[in-house]
Parts: sequence; structure tokens; C-alpha cells
Amino acid sequence: MTASEEARPVVTTGRGKVRGIREQPVPAPGEAAVPVAAFRGVPYAASPVGERRFAAPLPHPGRQGVRDAARPGPSAPQAASRLAAVMGPRTPDWDEDGCLNLNVWTPAAALAPEAPPRAVLVWFHGGGWSSGSGGWDWYDGARLAALGDIVVVTANYRLGPLGFLHLPAIGAANLGNQDQAAALRWVHDTVAAFGGDPGRITVGGQSAGACAALSLALDPATGDLVQRVIAQSGPWGLRPQDPADAAENTSAYLRILGLDPVGDPAALGRALRMLPAGHLVAAYGQLAARSARPGEVAPPMYPVLGGPGVPRTWQEAVAEGALGNKELLLGATEDEMTAFLAFAAVDRSRVGPLTGRVFGDGVREIAGLRAAQGTPAHVYRFTRRPVPDPHGLGATHCAELPFLFGTFDAYPEAPMLGTVAPEDHALARAFGSALAAFTATGSPNAPGLAPWPPWSRAASPKTKRF
Repeated sequence: MTASEEARPVVTTGRGKVRGIREQPVPAPGEAAVPVAAFRGVPYAASPVGERRFAAPLPHPGRQGVRDAARPGPSAPQAASRLAAVMGPRTPDWDEDGCLNLNVWTPAAALAPEAPPRAVLVWFHGGGWSSGSGGWDWYDGARLAALGDIVVVTANYRLGPLGFLHLPAIGAANLGNQDQAAALRWVHDTVAAFGGDPGRITVGGQSAGACAALSLALDPATGDLVQRVIAQSGPWGLRPQDPADAAENTSAYLRILGLDPVGDPAALGRALRMLPAGHLVAAYGQLAARSARPGEVAPPMYPVLGGPGVPRTWQEAVAEGALGNKELLLGATEDEMTAFLAFAAVDRSRVGPLTGRVFGDGVREIAGLRAAQGTPAHVYRFTRRPVPDPHGLGATHCAELPFLFGTFDAYPEAPMLGTVAPEDHALARAFGSALAAFTATGSPNAPGLAPWPPWSRAASPKTKRF
């Protein structure tokens, strides 16, 4: 292999060739320097534009020549994140055309012809089903791939009205879930070309992404592609949306757009497909503003019960044994709900009970079900608090993300992070190494890490604190 080929490796997929870029993540103290090959903005499905808007994803048609995959692709159309005051602002980078793309980071050594295949983590971002992108530097997988010697994949999916409008008459039904399933199938079919093992796929994610990960593992249509699950800060107290509630929200949304909710479905579909994406996003923002109130986590549009990808509630599916023998690692932060309450004039005594109701109680419920089924889960609680912490955020929602990916520099204006101290690098190494080890082996226990026993139904369940 020439020096040029090493710097810009080319991988051949079933839909054409992609040229990535060799990177050297800066190792933290105590970490080895491991080169990584990054392939960003790789399309996994056809662009959802024109007649493809509000339609199920189709495989990308491919292209002639070599696609340059050095830079991220566009994010899905979206409104501003409601957690911008906690995580820091983002510059809009969305475009409906080309938004169904993913990013792959693989140890450079894994691309060698005789290299053993690496375990794979397919990770989905959060954002309340209405914002976020797998291509943002918050979720850059280079350092995690190097740290754990695994392949890391992050993927976009349609958001807000373009992903979760509930209007089955025109084909709009949990389209975001369908995108996630399409991304997983692409990884299963293609990751071997990037040095990954399609027989060792872990699906993971945070917040809405945690729901995506567990849904993919539970759904009979995709469960066979998944071996393990990592679910970070899933809002398990928020059950999938009732179809009647979803229909009511859809009607309100259509009225904001000036469309007749009870009109001819074909005409309604044509009208929705003709509107600029920005109009659809702006109308969603108006709908969300009407329902917003302190402590409310549920957006007006999110996965609907009984629709594609969500045949049952998460808890019901776990209780019925739908996970089978799949290993599960899940957890929450100590003060999840401060992200939704810190900048509102509310009684701060509500934080603890709401954190339990929306996040923590579900972790314990799911872990208890798995223990009773004889396949105990590993459970964590993330407790690191920012210094300084003028807003009293504590270990808030999303606080663990910079530590998983080691992307501290991507959060220059994030009150949830504060000042990064030397001990934070050690915490990031421990947290990232544990989740990477789980991806590779099904156990978060790895050399140099403190023991992490599985959760049990004993009087003192084993929860690992970070």
C-alpha cells in the first residue's frame, strides 16, 4: 500500500467505492496512539426527497467512481435543540437531500487483508426525535474506535415531522424507526468491508437513541442482526405514543400548515411533499412551543405504538422475553431532569422524582426483568458534576457523552461539562473502555478497570458508578 493509499484508504461496498481519511486521535494520558480510518457521510439509503418524502427508505442506488468520505454529510432537517443551553449551540447544517447517511471509524489495522474482524458498535444520537446528527463532532467515533479496537458507526435518521409525522394514509408511519432499521441492515451487509464483524453487532444510543437501540433489538424484523445493546439515558417512563394522541397532534400540525386534516389523503400527501422542508420544520416548532412546559420530556411527534419498529412497548417486549440471550448494558445520569428544568422557574425539589419517573425507574425495571430471566444486565449511574456549575445542573442529561467519545473539545460552550480536569480524562478512559469492552465481549470488565458485576435482584443491586 502506498503512502497515499494509507492516508486516503478506499473501501469497496456493494453500492460503490468510498475514500476515507486516516486520522490519529490524540491519546489522553495512559492511552496508546492508534491510527483510525474514518469514512464520513456515507449514504445508506436514497435521499428522502420529492416522491420519497414521507416514504419508507430505499437502498441507495450507488454511484460510479469513488465517493469522497472525508467529511460528514448533512444532518436531517430539524429545529434547534431544546437543550442548547445545556450542551452548547450548533450551527444548522441540515439538508433533506442526502441526510440519510452514516459514519464509520475503524482501526486502520483492521483494513489489512488478513486482519481479524472487529466487533461493531452502531450508535444512534438522541435529541428528542427532533434534533441531532450522527455526523456532529460531539459523536466523533475515532477515539472510541482506537481505545477499544472496535468499529464505530453513527447514523442519521429523519426527525420531527419528516421522521415521525403519523399519517399512515400517505405512508408516514415511524419513518425515523424505519431509517434506523435500514442503517442497521446496511451495516450488517457492508461492515465487513471496513474490517467489522457482522456477527458481532452491538446497537447503542443515548436518550431517543437508546429507545432506537432497544427497539431494534426487540423488533422481530431486526432483532436477529443484533447481539448486544447499550442504552444510555433512555426515557423509559415515556411510553411509545398512543395512535389516537399521535393522530390528534398530526391534525393540529396540519392546521398550522393551513391544510385540512380530513381532506383527501392523496391531495394532502401532494401538498406536504411540495412544501419546503423549512416550512415543515417551522410549523413543527410552533406545535412544540404550544405543548412545551417545564419538566415535559415528550415531544409532539415520536414513535407510535403499533407502527413499524414499535410493535409493543419496550417494557412489555422485554418482559415477554423478546431480547432472548442478548446482553444488555444500560444506565442513566444522576440528575437527568435538570437539563429540562434548570433554566425554568420551577421547584427544584421536583428534579429527583422526575428523574426517577422518566429515566431511573425504567432502568431498574428493565434490569430486574433481565435478572429474572437469567440474563442479568450491567447497570451504571453517571455522577460526574461540572465545575463550575452555576446553574446547578449536576450530572445532567447528556453529561456522559463527552466521556464516552472523548470529545471534550467539541463542547466549548457546554455548561454540562464545565472545566475539564486531569481526572476527567481518566474517567473518560474508564467509561469508554468499559462500553467498548462490552461491545467486543458482552462484558464491560476489561484489564485495568475496576470490577463491574451484573445487576441482581439482591437487596443491594450492583450499579456501577462513574
